[in-house]
Amino acid sequence: MASSSKEVSTMIKQGFISNPSITCSPLHKISPCSISSPSNSNHLTLSPPPIISRPTLFEMMSEEQLRESKHSCDTNRRRLHHKLNTSGLGVGLGVGDVKLTVSGRDGFKICMDVHRSVLADKSRFFAEKLSPDDGLTLSVEICDCDDVDVYVETLVLMYSHDLNLKLMPLSVNKVLALLKVSAAIMFEAGILSCLEHLEAVPWSEDEEQKVISCLTQLQLHHPVTADVLHRVSTQPSTFSTSDDIFLRMLNAVLQAKDDRARKEIKSLVSRLLKEDVPENTNYGPKIDVSRDTLYGLCHRCLSALILCLSEATCMDETKQDRGAIMAEIAREADNMHWIVDILIDKKMGDEFVKLWADQKELALLHSKIPTMYRHEISRVTAQLCIAIGKGYILVPKETRYALLSTWLEPLYEDFGWMKRACRFVDKKVVEDGLSQTILTLPLPQQQSILMNWFDRFLTKGDDCPNIQRAFEIWWRRAFIRHYVPDQDPSQLQITVCDYLD
Repeated sequence: MASSSKEVSTMIKQGFISNPSITCSPLHKISPCSISSPSNSNHLTLSPPPIISRPTLFEMMSEEQLRESKHSCDTNRRRLHHKLNTSGLGVGLGVGDVKLTVSGRDGFKICMDVHRSVLADKSRFFAEKLSPDDGLTLSVEICDCDDVDVYVETLVLMYSHDLNLKLMPLSVNKVLALLKVSAAIMFEAGILSCLEHLEAVPWSEDEEQKVISCLTQLQLHHPVTADVLHRVSTQPSTFSTSDDIFLRMLNAVLQAKDDRARKEIKSLVSRLLKEDVPENTNYGPKIDVSRDTLYGLCHRCLSALILCLSEATCMDETKQDRGAIMAEIAREADNMHWIVDILIDKKMGDEFVKLWADQKELALLHSKIPTMYRHEISRVTAQLCIAIGKGYILVPKETRYALLSTWLEPLYEDFGWMKRACRFVDKKVVEDGLSQTILTLPLPQQQSILMNWFDRFLTKGDDCPNIQRAFEIWWRRAFIRHYVPDQDPSQLQITVCDYLD
């Protein structure tokens, strides 16, 4: 009871409920009617003061909202009447013979005098609903409108001689609203003008989605509708050329000569290829780059890398163009890294792991050139180990072991340069990916790889990946929590004995 009383007291203080014990006590004059005067009485009897309760905060807020709503309605009504008066509505047509009332769902309404001849001539809806002109004034009400303002503006358009001029200053959203009302009342000239306006003006991306949604919803069988949608639609026959477009774009990026422009466009293309179709939209299925296109580019990059490394190994140290060859190696390795990144994002990287594991010739050439020029190639190996370690690429254990057999030693050799020279390489991420990849192998292969790492780490230190965590897990698997499988029941021997009675 005490807490309840406390809550009530708090609400009284905040003004949400009134306190009946609190009354206003203004000074009162003693009037003759308030005095009782029996013959033997010497005292006065005063009537109690009237109890005046203070309004609660909720009541005050409600009254304020009502005042604001009334003021807003009055302002809106004056604005619409001003728009009607300045539009020249019905000039030269005489007094209107239809009293049209448009009311919104919020209760706001506006009345206007319009002409039956205009309504019936411009709108098939009104032509069907209005009776023939018999000299009587009709009263018509359009109820539950979403936006009274749009209906009034549509009515103004019906009286206009140049609809396109009226639409010119309006936003795309406003024109779409006018289009919906025009379609609802079958105002053909309004529909045509709205569609022609939408076909001509630029759209933002948000407006584009609204245009598509509106036209899809209205299902207008009008030739201009197709013209509007041509901006965002394509014929199914052109889908087959999409792969050619992707190939042209990717090839252009791979062969670009300006490094700065190449990096910017690579970022742009990668971002666009990662975009998905938004849910709950009228867009069709996404058109994406094919696996064959991407792997064709992979083979092209591999051939270019082998050619560059072959030229580098045969070149004399004093040659002036050695730096150009080394720059070409770095560029082709970066191209390969980019294509592989797209493959991983598209969940198509499984085939490339085997392809990279089979590059024995490239690995041999890699070992014959200085580390400072070749370390970009080892980024591809690190990239694949990270993807395998995170579960983005799933390949058989034979393929995983072949990958490490071919490229783990080059990765060890290049790791020091990679972490110092490549600002995009995260040492910890590479080490975690390599650790997880090793730990997916059978235990004997884990032992072989990790014991080799143990000896190398003691020699190279920080220039070797630190995969102690993988070493600890292997150790526990092998010696502490050594798993012994249950005996195969098929190997059990059963002896059957015959007992004589």
